[in-house]
Parts: sequence; structure tokens; C-alpha cells
Amino acid sequence: MASSSVAADMELDRPNLEDYLPPDSLPQEAPRNLHLRDLLDISPVLTEAAGAIVDDSFTRCFKSNSPEPWNWNIYLFPLWCLGVVIRYGILFPLRSLTLAIGWLAFFAAFFPVHFLLKGQDKLRSKIERKLVEMMCSVFVASWTGVIKYHGPRPSTRPHQVFVANHTSMIDFIILEQMTAFAVIMQKHPGWVGFIQKTILESVGCIWFNRNDLRDREVTARKLRDHVQQPDNNPLLIFPEGTCVNNQYTVMFKKGAFELGCAVCPIAIKYNKIFVDAFWNSKKQSFTMHLVRLMTSWAVVCDVWYLPPQYLREGETSIAFAERVRDMIAARAGLKKVPWDGYLKHNRPSPKHTEEKQRIFADSVLMRLEEK
Repeated sequence: MASSSVAADMELDRPNLEDYLPPDSLPQEAPRNLHLRDLLDISPVLTEAAGAIVDDSFTRCFKSNSPEPWNWNIYLFPLWCLGVVIRYGILFPLRSLTLAIGWLAFFAAFFPVHFLLKGQDKLRSKIERKLVEMMCSVFVASWTGVIKYHGPRPSTRPHQVFVANHTSMIDFIILEQMTAFAVIMQKHPGWVGFIQKTILESVGCIWFNRNDLRDREVTARKLRDHVQQPDNNPLLIFPEGTCVNNQYTVMFKKGAFELGCAVCPIAIKYNKIFVDAFWNSKKQSFTMHLVRLMTSWAVVCDVWYLPPQYLREGETSIAFAERVRDMIAARAGLKKVPWDGYLKHNRPSPKHTEEKQRIFADSVLMRLEEK
């Protein structure tokens, strides 16, 4: 029984290489007269490659493991069917109605406040913050969110920035219902983009395009300006730069740690007992991600507000980022991996690939000449 469980775990951790390799790079037919020992004897590079394929910690960071089926006999199957009827036939319509009523109430209050109180900026900002927090609470209610917050609630002070590990866009919603953060986020199309432009900009959120180098410079300047203003909402950054499956944590970008202010870590850990909250944006739209959450029994999550950290004397921004990542990983029980999360969206540099190919070709030629 134990061996079968270990085998099942290995199967879940096995990376799906077809998601990351182009179709023409996969072998169409296996060589007939070639043995594995001959391949591994050609060059140590192949041995290194074989080990990397067996234990590819990068693809594991972005792999969503499907839950094991439990409706495997005649006694459990009726209960599973009853659960499907309740979740899709009762809970989902009620949650959808709750979300619709919440949006109607929000828009009915937000737009009059936004346009009629233009001369009273402080009052308008205060009301808009409360409305955004209210709407995020409605979102959490639509998943029957069971969220436990640990530690002191964040306060609005200048010269501080909050950083958190990133699993899904709902991370922002879960944190925003407690405190109106100004988040830095990738620009999105569709209805999410509409909310970004019309609503979230009112709380000081900053948007960027990860594919535009000039946009990064503008964003860095906006971040420095934001943390200097005492009346601005607390700044929230997800330094991983992409969604990770809440089992691992990838490298933190150093931008949040070069602002010369206090860095307040936030650790977020989801319990997968009812649903996996990881959003794989390569395979699923955010709308379908929300539908999956709304058709589950509940979203269970713990949030820890950790003590503020400061740059130590002689410490680089990269070392500072790693120290904060260590704190978040230890508190949330995440495994650290030395990967840049942007590799999920951008393929490695052609120059780097060509260099590896040249080294491999030289190694093979040298081995053939020896024979």
C-alpha cells in the first residue's frame, strides 16, 4: 500500500514536458539499435540532461495536481453524485446571485461617489477604499472562503511595502478585503482589464506590461514615488512575478527591495482539501478559474502578516530578497527553487540555447573522434 502511494506521488510530480517543448522538438520514432547506456556514455551532458528531466523542479512549480478520485465504489459514488448536485445545482446559483447583487450594489455606490465628490479627494478616496474592500468580501463569500488571518493588521504608513507569495489573482482579493492595498499587477484584457482601469486605479494600483522594457522603468519610478506619500494606500507587490502552485516559491524580483523602505512579508497558504486555488493562466481563463472556485465546497486559506524587515548593513538587494523569501517559505511551508518565474512566459534566450547546443555538439564530436 505504501509503495503504491509513493508511486502515485511520483506520478503527480512528473512534469508534463509537452506543455513546455515545441512539437517538432519531440522525437517521432525511437531509434531501433540505440541503447540507453550508449547514449549516456557519449557525453556527461546527456547524463545531466537525463537527471534534469527526471527531477525538473521548474515545471513542478507550475503544475496543478488533479485530486485523487474517491468515488471508486458503489457506496461512495451516490454520495459523490449528491455532492455534485448540491455544488452545481444549489451552491453555484446562490453564489452567482450573491456576486451579482454585490456588483449591482457596488456600482450603484461607486460611480456616484467617484464622479460627484471630485472636489473632496480625501473623502472620496476613503469611501472608495471601503467600497473596494466590501466588493472583495463579496468575492470571498462567493467561494465560501474560510480565511484565517494571523498577526497584526497592516497599517497605512509611508516608507513601507508589503510582499507576498503568489498563487492566483485571488491572493489580491483575499488581502484586499482586510486592507485596501495598492497592488502592482500585470495588465489584463477583458472584464478584468475593465475593473483595473475603472475601479482599482482609484485605490492607487499600478499596472505594467512585462514584455515592455520601457514600461518597467516607468513602473519602478511610480513605485518609488508611491511609497514616499503618507496618504497613499499600502503598496502590495508579488515579487515572484507570476502564479506558482503554492508548493514552491521561485526567485523574488529585487525591485521591491530597492525602494529604501521597510519590507513587510505576507505568507499565503491554501489548503487543498476542497479545491486547488492555483491559477494556471496558460491553460485556464480567470473567469473559468472563478467558476471552479464557486463550484467547490469552500476555499480554505491561512494568511500570516510577518514582522517588517529592513536592509542590513552591507546586504545587497538580492540577498535581502532571498532573506524575505526564506521567511515566507518557512512560514507557508513552501519549497524554494532557484528559478526565474518569467521563464514561464518567455523562452530562454536563443544565445543561451545555441551555446548549450554548441557545447553538446563539440562533446559528441570529440567522443566520436576518440573511437
